[in-house]
Amino acid sequence: MKRAFRYRFYPSDAQAAELSRTFGCVRKVYNLALAARTQAWARQVRVNYNQTSAMLTGWKKTGELAYLNEVSSVPLQQALRHLQVAFTNFFAKRAKYPRFKSRKKSRRSAEYTTSAFRFRDGELTLAKMAEPLDIVWSRPLPEGAAPSTVTVSQDAAGRWYVSLLCEDPSVQPLPATGAAIGIDAGLDHLPTLSTGRRSPIPATSAATAHAQRRLARKAKGDGANRAKARLKVARVYARIADRRRDHLHKLTTRLVRENQTIVIEDLAVRNMVKNASLARAISDAAWSQLRSMLEYKAQWYGREVIAVDRWFPSSKLCSACGSLQRKMPLHVRTWTCDCGTTHDRDVNAAKNILAVGLTAPVCGARVRPQRKTPGGQSATKQKPLQREP
Repeated sequence: MKRAFRYRFYPSDAQAAELSRTFGCVRKVYNLALAARTQAWARQVRVNYNQTSAMLTGWKKTGELAYLNEVSSVPLQQALRHLQVAFTNFFAKRAKYPRFKSRKKSRRSAEYTTSAFRFRDGELTLAKMAEPLDIVWSRPLPEGAAPSTVTVSQDAAGRWYVSLLCEDPSVQPLPATGAAIGIDAGLDHLPTLSTGRRSPIPATSAATAHAQRRLARKAKGDGANRAKARLKVARVYARIADRRRDHLHKLTTRLVRENQTIVIEDLAVRNMVKNASLARAISDAAWSQLRSMLEYKAQWYGREVIAVDRWFPSSKLCSACGSLQRKMPLHVRTWTCDCGTTHDRDVNAAKNILAVGLTAPVCGARVRPQRKTPGGQSATKQKPLQREP
């Protein structure tokens, strides 16, 4: 199993300058290739990776773009490969049309393959550099690991990171267990489990609003004071993101280790954040990140993640008798069914999610709902079996 190990490093002034130039060249080549492919597409002509690679050779020979020769050619070629993947996903209708990279908003990164770096005796030296990177080895690499790809990046807070992709023999399927859990994603707790256990969402720092107000008072432009204020805001958000990521990693690892089957809701988070009243709370809850971590960790350790239909009325359905309530406003956190059972809204929803998730493989219901499916139907629409008299 290939796995990426991410470490922070502290470049020298010369290394930082070299990497900054590489980031700019990667962005330039990506945008040039995207513009060329877009213009060709308007003429109903398809351009592939090999053709853009030939274009890159021509660009380097021009006086205007001669500075592309000053950096390693491998990150530039990798940028063209990434663009090819973006177009492949677009034509397969898995993603939108590729967008141009922005100098201020796009991620600053460069990818090196084995021909563009040397990893020896625990030291990593990139192409065009004389000295190895000063990496903080916060955790050891797998014994005998040989990185196949190295990605260097810088976040909005100015922190430098290097990610090493290598084989990790320690990732093995865990012993099978019969435990199953249902998860209800909420805004107060992430998540609420069908066992009744809750996990609170890490609180955001009060310094966020203070830093945002200081930034808002600075005159717009490229002034030094505004740049300093923007950096302070980025550092506050970076700390919040680090706490959230750490919390989610610990939570998802525990869930995957303890349960064989994990049932979640197939939520349309991208559409839900369009609600101005709930967008911030949904973003803080990081529902998409939770699902992503659960899915790839389940694949690592031989577990199963089932996503039930997003239209399944988990909150309005009584987990004891199965009766369906007509309405269930969001402010109602506890309610009593006609059968006399009092439910906590989130715990009841998690129990229903678990129940319908376990019936999906048995009844032939689809795991990821679609508008048109050749076979199978939603588990919420299964008809009960007719018992013979």
